[in-house]
Amino acid sequence: MDILDHLEQVIVERCKASPDDSYVARLNARGLPLIARKLGEEGVEAAVALLTGSDEELVGEAADIIFHLMVALQARGLSLAEVKAELARREGISGLVEKAGRAE
Repeated sequence: MDILDHLEQVIVERCKASPDDSYVARLNARGLPLIARKLGEEGVEAAVALLTGSDEELVGEAADIIFHLMVALQARGLSLAEVKAELARREGISGLVEKAGRAE
């Protein structure tokens, strides 16, 4: 099992905890708008780290984004396997071709 699969299991388990005992449970208790806000904040922090931070800062912010994205997926009842399947579907397709094929 890789670290992302393990993290997904941890997130699922922590959702069952009390919001007083778990950050993940607290995020979920406060709902999708807060989870979306946290995901957006992490994205901005990663972008800033990309432009002005050290490699270590960018790696840390990337980890924060991945974590909050996985919390968001779980909150919507989606799994990492679904994301992996979509990435596999896109493999070998030019990014420009794939983007052109999306509905506007």
